[in-house]
Amino acid sequence: MLPGLIIVAAFFILPMALVAMRVADGPDGLATYFVILTNERYLASLIQTLVMSAGVTVTALILCGICGLFLVRNRFAGRNVITALLTLPLSFPGTVVGFMVIMLAGRQGVIGSVTDALWGEKIVFAYEITGLFVGYLYFSIPRVILAVMASAEKLDPQLEEAARSLGAPTWRVVRDVILPGLLPGLVSSGAICFATAMGAFGTAFTLATDIDVLPMVIYTEFTRNANIAVAAALSIALGAMTWAVLAAVRIFVGNGATSGTGGGA
Repeated sequence: MLPGLIIVAAFFILPMALVAMRVADGPDGLATYFVILTNERYLASLIQTLVMSAGVTVTALILCGICGLFLVRNRFAGRNVITALLTLPLSFPGTVVGFMVIMLAGRQGVIGSVTDALWGEKIVFAYEITGLFVGYLYFSIPRVILAVMASAEKLDPQLEEAARSLGAPTWRVVRDVILPGLLPGLVSSGAICFATAMGAFGTAFTLATDIDVLPMVIYTEFTRNANIAVAAALSIALGAMTWAVLAAVRIFVGNGATSGTGGGA
């Protein structure tokens, strides 16, 4: 266990302790945590980050659940190419993803050019929360679809055939057979997607530095305003929320696996 303990101490406990000390040494001390929950801008950025991350997660799960199941169940020409393209964003850093969003929906982007030609008005959303949502979704798709495809390959087609032979409609087969089989992959990949969206910085920084999501607010407070105590408190709040979600998912998946094993036995 010694290597693991050294890594945890050096890369988690020690940095978090130093950040916490910055909060305690600030002008408001530990009351800084109360400040970030009562300040209108900090609270709004926190809520906006949570809502956007949850929206990205739900959207990615729906899209990747349908697409991943289709790719596993069907063999056709170009299938491997489509799968490779869907996983391509894994090789891109956040700044590249932000640049691609600008090329798509920026002032000189494709969408703006098309809408200007059709209706005489450019639609530009790359530099606001909608553009960030698209960027985070693009960044999250490969992480979710790989987990969904791995879970879909383990589904037993005989269970679906048995359900249909007993007269179950398609929606009932999806609800009672397919979704429970995909649930572990959906939950685990959804947790990773949520955590990534909560803390991603490169895409937001590339699109606009005034987007009020928590990573950008932390950056602004630390670099522009030299408000180190508040930046440290926001960092701890961001880490704590993300850790809580991941911990809840681990408990949920663990209980689900235990229940599933017991029921099968």
